[in-house]
Amino acid sequence: MSRIGTIGRRLYRGEVNIDFVGRYKLWSVLSGTLLLISIVGLLVQGLNLGIEFKGGSVFSFTKPAASSIEDVRSTVEGAGAHQVIVQEAGTRWRVTTQSLPAAEVTKVQDAISAKYKIAGHEVDKQIIGATWGGEVLNKAVIGLIVFMIAIILYLTMAFEWKMALAAVVALIHDLIITAGIYAWSGFEVTPATMLGFLTILGYSLYDAVVVFDMIKEVTAKLGTTAKMTYTEAANNALNHTLIRSLNTSLVAILPVAAILFIGTTLFGAGTLKDLSLALFVGMIVGTYSSLCVATPLLVNLKEREPKYMAIAKRLAGKSSPVKDAVPAGGKGKGKEHAAATTGSANGAVATDKRKKR
Repeated sequence: MSRIGTIGRRLYRGEVNIDFVGRYKLWSVLSGTLLLISIVGLLVQGLNLGIEFKGGSVFSFTKPAASSIEDVRSTVEGAGAHQVIVQEAGTRWRVTTQSLPAAEVTKVQDAISAKYKIAGHEVDKQIIGATWGGEVLNKAVIGLIVFMIAIILYLTMAFEWKMALAAVVALIHDLIITAGIYAWSGFEVTPATMLGFLTILGYSLYDAVVVFDMIKEVTAKLGTTAKMTYTEAANNALNHTLIRSLNTSLVAILPVAAILFIGTTLFGAGTLKDLSLALFVGMIVGTYSSLCVATPLLVNLKEREPKYMAIAKRLAGKSSPVKDAVPAGGKGKGKEHAAATTGSANGAVATDKRKKR
């Protein structure tokens, strides 16, 4: 524990310099593995789309004292409904089924009323057609595309297109991994989930902009006589923003974690778990991607520019040891020149000795 505390204090004082950019191969393997697992989950499991997207019927009523999820499910299935999903939303039960005709909707209402001794009008019903659900999904996709285009335009104008490309790649990385976790977990994708996706995109963008702004400020001073490469300058800027990124992420994640783990388990806030899962996963992945995906990608793009290639070549030449100096006259003359120099020095010493005698 003391070692962890020491590392934490050094981190907060800015005494720790982590080579994020130099470990880009490690981050590539880690991100590639997460993306592969997520894509497999999306292809094999698929997303559990909510009723708002695929259409169906929803029944909700006050939770009786003696009732359970299995009991409610068997009651609704006994009335002829299929694909029954029962959720606990605070003090009420929320039951979703496939799209039912009006006669079967009434039959389900009557079955619930008779089972739990409640009036029929106290069983709220909502019927969502598949066409309307498809329109909601299309609008969500359009909103996502518009958001991405706006991000590209903003970053291109505020910074440059290479930073915009790195940020968009990081955002797509965050979306795929978050969607993959939804696929493997089986959580229902609702409009609240889409709001969560848009929120994490904005959060990830904020983190990337903070890092890129510092990188832009540091690398703007790099000239022909610079004493560090673009990679070193970018990594230095990244370490300067590390504490800010971690603090912001931690403060944002704590209340979301409270909603996800405490609110849904102790207080039964089932309607919030779809939103909170997207936020929880997206914030963690977004912080990781801004540090370990967006910045290394940006550095790889920038180091190919002639200006920064020349700086790296000049600094590499200064740091490389010189074993045998080879003069411009040709090969092999370096050793002859060294021997001649040594001989001249020895002759000068001998002459000096004769003078002293």
